[in-house]
Amino acid sequence: MNERSNFVVPDITTRKNQGLGHDAIDYTLAQPLQRYSAEDHATWATLYQRQSAMLPGRACDEFMQGLQQLEVDADRVPDFERLNHKLLAATGWRLVAVPGLIPDDVFFEHLANRRFPVTWWLREPHQLDYLQEPDVFHDLFGHVPLLMNPVFADYLQAYGQGGMKAKDLGFLPVLARLYWYTVEFGLINTPEGMRIYGAGIVSSKSESLYCLDSDSPNRVGFDLQRLMRTRYRIDTFQKTYFVIDSFQQLFDATAVDFSPIYQSLQAMPVLGAGDIDAADQVFHAGSREGWAETDDL
Repeated sequence: MNERSNFVVPDITTRKNQGLGHDAIDYTLAQPLQRYSAEDHATWATLYQRQSAMLPGRACDEFMQGLQQLEVDADRVPDFERLNHKLLAATGWRLVAVPGLIPDDVFFEHLANRRFPVTWWLREPHQLDYLQEPDVFHDLFGHVPLLMNPVFADYLQAYGQGGMKAKDLGFLPVLARLYWYTVEFGLINTPEGMRIYGAGIVSSKSESLYCLDSDSPNRVGFDLQRLMRTRYRIDTFQKTYFVIDSFQQLFDATAVDFSPIYQSLQAMPVLGAGDIDAADQVFHAGSREGWAETDDL
């Protein structure tokens, strides 16, 4: 997410969208189905098959059920409109195609109105394991299945509403940490054990393994203010994963007015991505092996 005034379109987004236009206000466009090549569909199939084979027993039941209920195509890039019929009926959300990363105010406006922006284009075969910009596999496979869950769907809408307020108050970087550590890189405790729900993990082969199996990262219990004080990583695996007990816990913790929370956070120290706080509920203290020395965000 980027402020509109500082927004810079990544090179790959410019290249993929050459010759296409989008709405000047909400950044949406009609999904250009004719642009998907045989190579694109083969890349989608490879990514889908790889992740769907490894996620049972790793991803939470709500994600796996959503993926099944949506009947996401396994062998080709899905048609957003076909998925929208099921998504609208289940939770009132719908997908809108966008050219790539979009400014924060546009992003929040979409979420607040139960529209999920999905980058229409797909990574290239040499980028199977890592792509810095979100593509259609990350956005659709990673995020959309959980939008079939009513509680998570309500949480994401509330986040969009909160984002619009945080931007006006000047606390957007603090709120961004909440999205990062829950929607993108969240873990959840279940009766069967710890599971993945964050889109940045379920759409990544390597991080799907790392987040649960590696001794390196911390895994600590979700605490709203603790999380909002914590920096994060965009260039490596996460140093810390926050673990919720349920999606209802997540929704309840974030349903309050954040204005007094923002004020109280100003008097608290910011924590590094790998720090352990004395008040943490620690499920696993990381070995710190392989941690990058570059700066956290």
